[in-house]
Amino acid sequence: MTTPADDTYLTIEAPAEAIYKEKSSKFLAFAYPVADEEEIRSRLEALRKRYYDATHHCYAWRLGPHGEAFRANDDGEPSSTAGRPILGQLLSHETTDCLIVVVRYFGGTKLGVPGLIAAYKESAAEVLAAARIVQRTVDRRIAVTFSYAAMNDIMRIVKEEQPAVESQRFDNLSSIVLRIRASRAERLTERLRKVEGATIET
Repeated sequence: MTTPADDTYLTIEAPAEAIYKEKSSKFLAFAYPVADEEEIRSRLEALRKRYYDATHHCYAWRLGPHGEAFRANDDGEPSSTAGRPILGQLLSHETTDCLIVVVRYFGGTKLGVPGLIAAYKESAAEVLAAARIVQRTVDRRIAVTFSYAAMNDIMRIVKEEQPAVESQRFDNLSSIVLRIRASRAERLTERLRKVEGATIET
């Protein structure tokens, strides 16, 4: 059973930007709310085109309500000096469905491994500080097909449980698509299943 604590997560509301400078190297940090890997690829591609002359495009992302899918990329920086510190900031802020890209322009002075780790960590921290972190709910979709005779019972349950109605079509055989928080989906599904003449798909 999903509890209310399981069906919320943190993400960023809108894209954000920040600039961090260290020993004449410039780090441009970008954070984006993302839904899937395709969106991540197009965001990365756009930044690579826009900042084609940059030395590195390092990034990390997390996807899924619990950040179950994630990746970190050093893009040519020494192993684990860029992507890992960026991912670390996503983890410490508990944010998911989020991509952070740090574009580096090398300024001529090497920062060394500790310096790089600190610079990428700080760049990611600053862009997350510039973003608005919001709480979202994990929702479930429930599709119901029902006969005309079952309509009153179905609509009464919808009114009492208050799911979001995504679409509805009324005919001899009617259908409705509902969206509700995961922790409340089981109860709604159980009630709908008891209605004679209704078919449920989750």
